[in-house]
Amino acid sequence: MTNISREEVGRLARLSNIELSDSETERLQTELANILGYVQQLSGLDTENTPPTYQVTDDNHARRADEVIDYGVSTADLLANAPETQDQQIKVPKVL
Repeated sequence: MTNISREEVGRLARLSNIELSDSETERLQTELANILGYVQQLSGLDTENTPPTYQVTDDNHARRADEVIDYGVSTADLLANAPETQDQQIKVPKVL
């Protein structure tokens, strides 16, 4: 099991902007050590002949063709509904 100190848990708590009681610090110290031990155990696995997993659900996202659909409305008609336009585009305020 990987050891993690109370100071390291305290530093993580400060970085996360949370306050921990002594009992919470002890509990997290144990839990984080268990997590790190598990990750260390996983790093020892031989994955040399294991193919990478790109999609875990076997869901092949169906894609449609990128086609222009003519709805019978001209660009000028659509832009006429906009409160303000510039260079055949709808002008909107800057959002920062």
